[in-house]
Amino acid sequence: MKNMSVFCEVPQAEPVAVFKLTQDFNNDPFPQKVNLGVGAYRTDEGKPWVLPVVKKVEQIIVQDEGLNHEYLPILGLPDFRSSASKIALGDDSPAIQENRVGAVQCLGGTGALKMGAEFLRRFYNGTNNTKTPVYVSAPTWENHNAVFANAGFEDVRPYKYWDAEKRGLDLAGFLGDLESCPERSIFVLHACAHNPTGTDPTQEQWKQIAEVMMRRKLFVFFDSAYQGFASGSLEKDAWAVRYFVSSGFEMFCAQSFSKNFGLYNERVGNLTIVAQDADSLKRILSQMEKIVRTTWSNPPSQGARVVAVTLNTPELFNEWKENVKTMADRVLLMRAQLKAKLQALGTPGTWDHITEQIGMFSFTGLNPKQVEFMVKEKHVYLMASGRINMCGLTSRNIQYVAESIHHAITTVQKSSC
Repeated sequence: MKNMSVFCEVPQAEPVAVFKLTQDFNNDPFPQKVNLGVGAYRTDEGKPWVLPVVKKVEQIIVQDEGLNHEYLPILGLPDFRSSASKIALGDDSPAIQENRVGAVQCLGGTGALKMGAEFLRRFYNGTNNTKTPVYVSAPTWENHNAVFANAGFEDVRPYKYWDAEKRGLDLAGFLGDLESCPERSIFVLHACAHNPTGTDPTQEQWKQIAEVMMRRKLFVFFDSAYQGFASGSLEKDAWAVRYFVSSGFEMFCAQSFSKNFGLYNERVGNLTIVAQDADSLKRILSQMEKIVRTTWSNPPSQGARVVAVTLNTPELFNEWKENVKTMADRVLLMRAQLKAKLQALGTPGTWDHITEQIGMFSFTGLNPKQVEFMVKEKHVYLMASGRINMCGLTSRNIQYVAESIHHAITTVQKSSC
């Protein structure tokens, strides 16, 4: 008789929604199917794009006889860390000049969030304080909740962000939550191109948010996954982060180079740390080394080298900025065309939010029943929240998608919630 497995009581986990959606799409034989779920850039032919500057830099790396596969420093490739922090904070950042900015090379933006969360759990607001509230926007990227919960935080809460009626930012609700939360709470803020809504505060609204956060002693943790990709401008997309630094905040900023370099599977991330002084930074980084050592021990070099060489070589840096603008401009074009086509069809409701939102994603306003109709009847795959990846739209499928949205809205009863 066969013995039962020691793992027989392990429950089957739910699949990760966005990857399950792609699997369902791949298994669908329908010829006009469209995938608007995946969080990655696509060309107008619907193909992944290896940035021309990345191809060029990969050749430079291959031909560099001085490189080897030795371990990097525990905190990562120094040229990568310093240049990554510099594009977030700006070349002329006083915080950098005052030697109070440091960084940890991480496994993607998720790894940077993980490192920051692990450190804050251990050393922020006391020692090993799992009770500190962590606030994430409602809605947010689903991994935000999971990363902080898995780091040991017991109280992950939503803060008001999206106004479904207006299809825009609920600033009054956001500020209200900042005013009423416990002091020293941690707030995860999206630096630009909010995921999933695509709705960002204006510069004036960011100033209001910063004023309350400073007054109430709240900890700022930016997630910057789309710098340059959102508007096409590195400076514009980093404005909020730079404003908070200039206002005197000690803060963390998780950076991802998956989208703006197209290095999705290289897992290139950076945690930028802004401390009050050089001594505090030194102690923070010493503890970060300990956390890294027991997590991935030592980071990979390839993707970090691609980014470092690009950011530190003026002509390659300029070429990269052009590549990023190419991606951002295509997204902006798809937004304008989708809005125009929905308006031309006379689709009920207002569609201004399609072009008012920014970045890779758009929150359509479709409810779960309408999303289900889109997937099952029209073979247009999108997240249950109604989020679509604008890069999934092409000149060949945009008319079909617009007609499908129109059909969903005019056919499926809108829910009252």
